[in-house]
Amino acid sequence: MVGSTRQVTVCGGAIFCVAVFSLYLMLDRVQHDPASSSCDVHPHFPPRGLFPPNRIEQLEQLLEENHQIISHIKDSVLELTDTGAVSPSGQLPFRSANGSWVLPFDGRPTFLSVKPQDCQFAQGRRGQTDLQMLDVYSLLKFDNVDGGVWKQGFEITYEPGEWDREPLQVFVVPHSHNDPGWIKTFDKYYTDQTQHIFNNMLVKLTEDPRRKFIWSEISYFAKWWESADMHKQEAMRKLILGGQLEMVTGGWVMSDEANVHYFAMIDQLIEGHQWLEKNVGVTPRSGWAVDPFGHSATMPYLLKRANLTSMLIQRVHYSIKKHFASSRSLEFMWRQAWDQKSGTDIFCHMMPFYSYDVPHTCGPDPKICCQFDFKRLPGGRVNCPWKVPPRAVVEANVAERAHLLLDQYRKKSKLFRSKVVLVPLGDDFRYDKALEWDQQYLNYQRLFDYMNSHPEMHVQAQFGTLTEYFTAVYKANNVPQGARPPDYPVLSGDFFAYADREDHYWSGYYTSRPFYKSMDRVLESHLRGAEILFSLAVAHARHTGMEGRYPTSDYTLLTDARRTVALFQHHDAITGTAKENVVIDYGNRLLHSLQGLKRVIINAAHFLVMKNKDVYRFYQTEPFLETDDRRATQDSLPQRTLIELDQSGPRYLVLFNPVEQDRLCVVTVLVNSARVRVLTEDGQTLPVQLSAQWSSASQMSAEVFQVCVVAGLICGALSGYLMGITAHAVDPLPLRSQTADPQPFYTSTQSLTLGFSGTTGLLEVRGGELKVQIQFVTYGTRSSKDKSGAYLFLPDGKAKPYSQKEPPVVRVVEGPLFSEVVAFYQHFQQTIRIHNVPGVDGLSLDVTTMVDIREQSNKELAMRLVTDIQNDDTFYTDLNGFQMQPRRRFLKLPLQANFYPIASQAYIQDSQHRLTLHSAQALGATSLESGQLEVILDRRLMQDDNRGLGQGLKDNKKTANRFRLLLESRSTGNKVVDSGPTSFPSLLSHLTSAILNHEVIALPVLPKKRGIPPLHTFAPFTGALPCDFHVINLRSIQHQDTHSPSPYTALILHRKGLDCGLETPNPGFNCTTTEGQLGLSSLFRNLDLQLLQPVSLSLMYSSPPMANDSSVSLEPMEISAFRLKLR
Repeated sequence: MVGSTRQVTVCGGAIFCVAVFSLYLMLDRVQHDPASSSCDVHPHFPPRGLFPPNRIEQLEQLLEENHQIISHIKDSVLELTDTGAVSPSGQLPFRSANGSWVLPFDGRPTFLSVKPQDCQFAQGRRGQTDLQMLDVYSLLKFDNVDGGVWKQGFEITYEPGEWDREPLQVFVVPHSHNDPGWIKTFDKYYTDQTQHIFNNMLVKLTEDPRRKFIWSEISYFAKWWESADMHKQEAMRKLILGGQLEMVTGGWVMSDEANVHYFAMIDQLIEGHQWLEKNVGVTPRSGWAVDPFGHSATMPYLLKRANLTSMLIQRVHYSIKKHFASSRSLEFMWRQAWDQKSGTDIFCHMMPFYSYDVPHTCGPDPKICCQFDFKRLPGGRVNCPWKVPPRAVVEANVAERAHLLLDQYRKKSKLFRSKVVLVPLGDDFRYDKALEWDQQYLNYQRLFDYMNSHPEMHVQAQFGTLTEYFTAVYKANNVPQGARPPDYPVLSGDFFAYADREDHYWSGYYTSRPFYKSMDRVLESHLRGAEILFSLAVAHARHTGMEGRYPTSDYTLLTDARRTVALFQHHDAITGTAKENVVIDYGNRLLHSLQGLKRVIINAAHFLVMKNKDVYRFYQTEPFLETDDRRATQDSLPQRTLIELDQSGPRYLVLFNPVEQDRLCVVTVLVNSARVRVLTEDGQTLPVQLSAQWSSASQMSAEVFQVCVVAGLICGALSGYLMGITAHAVDPLPLRSQTADPQPFYTSTQSLTLGFSGTTGLLEVRGGELKVQIQFVTYGTRSSKDKSGAYLFLPDGKAKPYSQKEPPVVRVVEGPLFSEVVAFYQHFQQTIRIHNVPGVDGLSLDVTTMVDIREQSNKELAMRLVTDIQNDDTFYTDLNGFQMQPRRRFLKLPLQANFYPIASQAYIQDSQHRLTLHSAQALGATSLESGQLEVILDRRLMQDDNRGLGQGLKDNKKTANRFRLLLESRSTGNKVVDSGPTSFPSLLSHLTSAILNHEVIALPVLPKKRGIPPLHTFAPFTGALPCDFHVINLRSIQHQDTHSPSPYTALILHRKGLDCGLETPNPGFNCTTTEGQLGLSSLFRNLDLQLLQPVSLSLMYSSPPMANDSSVSLEPMEISAFRLKLR
């Protein structure tokens, strides 16, 4: 990098300082002194030179401006005298002879006890599957040969007598694909189209009992139901219970499968299923996913756990479809790669052709199939692009039409193993006009009547539902519902990345609109926290006979937030592939629900932390606590709440730890005074580090300060702290200056030492055993007609290094609790912070990259990790935060085909090390060379990519992408690297992901004229859960008649799979595993467990209740749900 940088170092020199505050300010942003070398910002090195005279004035002016602030910071740094601790005798941190910080909790006696049996799962042998998707990828050429009428396939032939002994059964399944937001908002689509589909359905299905229809999006169905009168509701219920209308999947939306987290996948499924159970009394049997852009292996597992028996998928790479069609493997049992038996198997049907529209569903020739889409009859608004229009079926042409269509049905059936064929009949927002119902149903009925009355055609054709099709397949194979038919293949793996034609890979949407992908996860974490606290508060209110005084009306806020989160999992919402005004509508919904959830959390916390419940009073207009942060608008970043301290008395702070493990962590709050002390509820002074609140790269606030405190928090608990002002005035900080230098600089804690480049300010660890370097690169898009857009990633070649004319500003802060380095660039700023605490919080790097590419044009910004790890062409990405999926980089595929979605993490490894990038938001990631791992942070694209959106991506926001970077060593006896279809994170990695995704929520107690009543720590559990268990949710179940909670709660648990072959440092709390056993009766402190009943994942199927004192048992990777009655 040309030019040089200079810095000022401000250090504390007192022998017993609590915090050293190091500040580096760049002075030559404009002029450069070519004679000087680049930056070295290690504060302990002697000065290497002096500023030239013209710099002295600037320096003096700068210091004068910041003098007052530095003096304030120093005041609090020396707050020690209050406690009498002035040296190694004391409670608080002090600097040892070698310059490192010594903290009071060093060597806390914590233990880690993982049973050997809990380690065996990761090493166990897997059952062999016929189709492993990694092997299929290795095998395929991915050529794109012209297949004739079926462009991406091959010519299909058959012998005329093939159906003589067993006639062909045809199920034509009418459907309408309704996106809950895409080109129009959810409400606009409903008003303009969807409500008319339901209203016409009532009339038209009733006209003829042979007519069938399927529906999947419960969000729309619920909206229609709520506005329909009782007669319409009853008529609709009759159609469903009578089997003419089938609810397929039954989720709130047809969920995306790449960017979604499994918490939300489950929650939107529960929301839809609970709605159906309450209002209609029906349980979905079959899954229908025709539009998500690629398919995850997590979905079949969740559908299986919800007791569905069969499922259908559509958007799969055209080469894979062709390969599966040629071997008649389009129907298979989909099994989890980690399943050692066959308990996770679910029957899956993959649609063979290009799309789910009518031209691509009756058979291989779209020119013929289009003639049987009777909405396209001449005179209508839609026509056939193949230039042969449909003709109405009449006596004169029915024979010719029926034979033409039957030929397509027969060809399609040749791709499958049974003589039953599925023919979907629909498209986006179809059947919104009564005319279309008549056109489709009357013409098809004439064709069916003709076929069925001519035995020489050997066909039985009818309208059917999806489950009727699957039932016929099982029957033809002589097996029970959901069982594996003889000789049908077993498959494991997933279907990313998706390409629909040529090299058009849909790997762009993994990152599109990252601001909302991030906001979604914040909302999910809040929803989970609010669900748990609300369920506990209501149970404790019942236990103490205070049900009437608790605001159970907050349940409507919970329901609203569940539905918002559920809506946003739609495959055009979280994907970032909707029109700009639709994105704003989603954003407003997300913000509204986030505000509602903060209210639920505050109200529950208020009740639970009251020591004496008799004095508890709830006032809607007078909240007891403040929120931890606020967002001004749906597209702005959160601002932390300022805690105003004054001499009138202490302020109280309640910290909520939403994780089911204890945690020792650094918590940051903002205060208005530099003279701050923090006490636990029993009066112990806590170590704090005071830092400036920066308004820009080199401006700090004179009124606002960051206070970092180390808190030991109990699992799931609400803990109370006091904050007050101390009275001290101290001399300002002594200053020394230091010239820039090309040498790296270093910062360290007990656990980690980090090196940073002196020229870029970015991470560059070279010492010791391994190099880890962070680089930023950009991708452009092609100059040809097909360019990247919201869906597609079509780069113009390899990435180029990110460069800017000016050298970056680099700021360094060092202290006892954390050290951080911030590098400011034109389009991003990166903060790397390390926490000086033992355990999980101190073992990984906290990385925040603030991205703003609004000035860019057709650019995608990526963060790349470059290391010495010899992973060759193998890397690992997670699926939905639930499981890891091994990947291979294939040189036979274009660059964009080697990108995969990550919801929560990706890693590379060799026999010595594993480097994991944990992510707090969904993004696209890859490893393009051995030793590299990269993630795309944001994309700004100026054009549409011809997939129907009609817009580019130009509404970028300033976005904070949050990560944790974890480097682990393989323990000596475990140099074997995973090979094969499975891999698992370590225990430390699981815990790191939990603290990144579920931050501590800091709630200040509002000052009260009457004073604050006595508060106490609320600890919900009698002890921490086994540390391979995760509480996915503790969800209050709806009341059958009202909008209030029933006495029942759903507990959803996940037991994680562990790789024990990595060295496990002290996690900072006691951590044990129990071979999957958990005693629920004694789990909840001060509550009685009155019912313990295993249920299916979406709570629709119940097993007999267990004895209340039973332990529940989960296998590794298992997700299980239980209905509890707590009071």
